[in-house]
Amino acid sequence: MNLDYETLSSLKKVHPAWRLLDAALAPLIVSFLYRVYISENVRNISQIELISKLEDELFFLREVEGEEKYPRSAADYLEEWAQNDKGWLRKFYPAGSDEPSFDITSATEKVIGWLESLTSRKFVGTESRLMMVFELLRQMIEGTEVDPEKRIVELQKKKREIDAEIDNIRNGDVSRMSNTALRDRIQQVESTARDLLRDFREVENNFRQLDKEVRERIALWDGRKGELLEEILSERDAISSSDQGRSFQAFWNFLMSLSRQAELTEMLTKVLGFEAVKELKIDPRLKRIHYDWLEASNHTQRTVAKLSHQLRRYLDDKAYLENKRIIDILQKIQATAIEVRDNMPAGFFMEVDEAAATIALPFERPLFSPPVKPVIAADVVDADISDMNADVLFEQFVVDRLKLESQVNQLLQQNEQVSLHEVTKVYPVEKGLAELVTYFAIAADRGAVFDEERQEEISWLEQDSSRKCVHIPRIIFSR
Repeated sequence: MNLDYETLSSLKKVHPAWRLLDAALAPLIVSFLYRVYISENVRNISQIELISKLEDELFFLREVEGEEKYPRSAADYLEEWAQNDKGWLRKFYPAGSDEPSFDITSATEKVIGWLESLTSRKFVGTESRLMMVFELLRQMIEGTEVDPEKRIVELQKKKREIDAEIDNIRNGDVSRMSNTALRDRIQQVESTARDLLRDFREVENNFRQLDKEVRERIALWDGRKGELLEEILSERDAISSSDQGRSFQAFWNFLMSLSRQAELTEMLTKVLGFEAVKELKIDPRLKRIHYDWLEASNHTQRTVAKLSHQLRRYLDDKAYLENKRIIDILQKIQATAIEVRDNMPAGFFMEVDEAAATIALPFERPLFSPPVKPVIAADVVDADISDMNADVLFEQFVVDRLKLESQVNQLLQQNEQVSLHEVTKVYPVEKGLAELVTYFAIAADRGAVFDEERQEEISWLEQDSSRKCVHIPRIIFSR
């Protein structure tokens, strides 16, 4: 983007981030939104809860700076911050709820991130960033090299370096990273982790903007349904095949790997335990940053799913409009026939596609059959139960939902996450498909992650010793 005078003048008027920096209440807005959203890593807050938090904030500020400083109510401030001409909060209705919720916009998060960068740091590391630049350039060159000989030469070079390092270790020359290098790298890790979490709101905002454009196009569309469907579907393909879509999908696949999550947890725990790192007083939330990534990316996945919902709603609305159009055509034909009834046009004036209409006579319909009124006798007659097998009544089974939830909780006490496949490995399925469906209901109520990209096989033994198996999306329970 060109940072010329015209561009910056326009940006100052239209960009929510600039408007927030220029707002008279910017200290209140930024500090409040940072405290309730960023520091707590919260995505959505209901209107009632957010009003209560802001009232508490205003009460404290009025005690210090006087009543006239903030004369309006918390609800008024929130409504203003969510208006289109401000754009600092996003007001929406969560699925299945009549109460609105609020979330900060990506513009607000950019402002908070930029303000955080203004604070002076005791230690500014540069080596780790330089190493990262070298590493990225090396990956790009190696990843695009198609000459097998050059690839082999490069791998052999790495092999010699590794062999030399192994020899040095065997000879007792074990090099250890200095404390300065450790502090430099942990700062780079923390900064990158926060930036990544911050970028999710922008990615989600981009997808939501596309969803809004599709809905506007559906509302104004006056052409053929097939053309619009083709355009919408191509738009969805464009999302998944774009650089942003591919990068997000690769990140999601990487993050959904339980082995990768366990590896991340182990490395973060080990690194944050170094004395040199403890001196920096790193935010303890960094230890669980990958679970924050998982929650944030899950929000983005739900936004993409809304596109499918909009498509289904379009089909329903369009079918209604087509039926209405047929009725309008019939009414126009009837009105025109009445107009020319007394003044018939001469000669050939009309062409009919069919010589006769298809007529369905009323008498061809089946006659009405009155419903049979059951006669209920007051006397109870003792039935002959000599040939009745009552064992069927006692062969019913009940799936104990509390027991299944307890099994999942027991495994979560040992692990941060556990998949349904792992649960059934430890606690085999005993009640067949009904038990599996109960696990689905538990997963839905607990907000477990359904990974549609990966399938897992779950099997069990029936009463007749036959083995049954199903392939289901990967379901991951979290603490």
